[in-house]
Amino acid sequence: MPLEDGDPVSWRGQQVNGEVSGTPQLRGTGDPPPWGTPAPDGSRTEAMAEGWEPGPAPGDRDVTFGGGPQRAGQEPWQCEEALMGELSELVQKVVKSSSWWARHGVDISILTCSFLLLPAGFLCLRSAQAIPFLAGVLTLGVVHHTLTVKGSHLASHNALTESKSWGKVWAIFFIELCSAFTAEQATYNHVKIHHGYTNVIGLGDSSTWKVPFLNRYIYMFIAPLAVPIITPLVALDLLRNVEWKAALRTLCCMFLGLYCHYWLLLHVSGFQSPWSALLCMLLTRSLLAHPYIHVNIFQHIGLPMFAADRKPKRIHLMSLGVLNLPRNALLDWSFGHSLISCHVEHHLFPGLSDNMCLKIKPIVSQYLKQKKLPYNEDTYASRLRLFLQRYEELMVHAPPITELVGIQ
Repeated sequence: MPLEDGDPVSWRGQQVNGEVSGTPQLRGTGDPPPWGTPAPDGSRTEAMAEGWEPGPAPGDRDVTFGGGPQRAGQEPWQCEEALMGELSELVQKVVKSSSWWARHGVDISILTCSFLLLPAGFLCLRSAQAIPFLAGVLTLGVVHHTLTVKGSHLASHNALTESKSWGKVWAIFFIELCSAFTAEQATYNHVKIHHGYTNVIGLGDSSTWKVPFLNRYIYMFIAPLAVPIITPLVALDLLRNVEWKAALRTLCCMFLGLYCHYWLLLHVSGFQSPWSALLCMLLTRSLLAHPYIHVNIFQHIGLPMFAADRKPKRIHLMSLGVLNLPRNALLDWSFGHSLISCHVEHHLFPGLSDNMCLKIKPIVSQYLKQKKLPYNEDTYASRLRLFLQRYEELMVHAPPITELVGIQ
């Protein structure tokens, strides 16, 4: 039974610009896993990618809290499931009434347009004049991030197609060929761990994006330039955890993608030396690396964090631990709505495309606010200031675990 409108949510701490103040309590958390937590062996990884759903951690004791008094004879978890079930029904109605174009076509057309811009980008780099050359760098940089961030993200969630077979093909293409990473590990770490245990410390708490030995200015403004170099190196290390056939396929795709980029710069763009071509590769592949890193930490770190055995149910976990940023034309195109202005919607319904997340946004935001559940929103500039001011607390030390008060 859904909770009545106007019922208050009672939890310790106050939400201010998407962060929590009040009385969070620190319990022993242990060390978070390193960047790119290895998945199990390749065969199990593929099986999990097919149909595994994140379940409770061993010894899980979900914290129950909600938007009002518990009904007589109704268990707390039933209130929680009723909320998520009611919201799911509202969203499902929108999805079922939407055309293929709305569900998949809009995002596929954006990715297709990006491919069609590639020749123009490489040809612009032939120019000796500054403006056409910079236009080429900008074009290739935006195209690269559209394919590697938006394309890989949608493919990892099988949101580009309703066919699982084609979904695997697109995942290999966008994640391995375009992004120089391994599809199995990307799917496992992002879809199964981060989404399954959002803001659970040691599992889905965005700890993979922390580099504690770097100071705030190097991390926020200089280190992102190394993302194109670090990504394939991390992928190579993670290949130890997949089957040899998948590892060989990944190596071939990574090499083909990187070599094609290099070859086109030499033979189409007319670069005279290997070093100049490699430098241009680094420049275009790191063009939007700063917002890429920033977005990944802004939308989770600094929000309520939970221990694996004290996490709330799904709808509360996602509404508390996820934040939306304002719409931005460049980032909406390159990263997708589900990573920018519809991140809450994406975490609640990860199988939907970017365009569908944007379409259900009014429904989700209205429902959460109506039930007095958190709907975190903040600006990019505000989050940047927060992280520069509280970098030690948020990015060096483990954030404190948030203690929630149960249903009153």
